[in-house]
Amino acid sequence: MEQISVRKVAHVILLARELERGEGELRGVIENMTEEEQAALVAIMWIGRDAFDAAEWDEAYETAVSEASTPTANYLIGTPHMADHLEAGLEALGYDAQDEEDELLRRGA
Repeated sequence: MEQISVRKVAHVILLARELERGEGELRGVIENMTEEEQAALVAIMWIGRDAFDAAEWDEAYETAVSEASTPTANYLIGTPHMADHLEAGLEALGYDAQDEEDELLRRGA
């Protein structure tokens, strides 16, 4: 999962949990990511909602790259339970976003 850092995913998770008041900021964060980071974010979310298994990371990532047809921010923001799926995806891939989330909260991000 070298395409995106756990910290960036944790930042998206935090913003997604405050979507009602932070949609503009969340949209900006996603839109400012590289195409590779956006595809990785989608792949992590798909793994978190069991569309792919963690062992299928390469396939999930390549599918996210090849099937990108709408702006990533629109797609992710329109996905119910996005934050939960991102956390579950990170966990399935062997990462714990909680420490990163806590650090971001301490720093006021």
